[in-house]
Amino acid sequence: MSKSEAKSLSELIGASGSGLAGLAREARKRASLTDHLRSNISAPLGDGIQHCDFRPDGTLVVAATSPEWAAKLRYAEAELRSLCTDIGQTPMSVKVRVAS
Repeated sequence: MSKSEAKSLSELIGASGSGLAGLAREARKRASLTDHLRSNISAPLGDGIQHCDFRPDGTLVVAATSPEWAAKLRYAEAELRSLCTDIGQTPMSVKVRVAS
């Protein structure tokens, strides 16, 4: 590949139809969900959220930073559901796991 054919990483990620573009879009979506839940759940529960995602079956998966936080977040399931509904996503179920 000559230097004139080389593309920057941002061009590769942003190209329509690029697998990287889809991956970047999915990562932004997950980060946005995680940020929303961390910022809006009752203090200090946000500190225990490592990341969140929706499975294709509609299950909200919350990865907690420790077993202690996982237990506390399980008790906050109704609040997690409500916060998701606020952004137009209704979880079919909620699973809280300890992040590995």
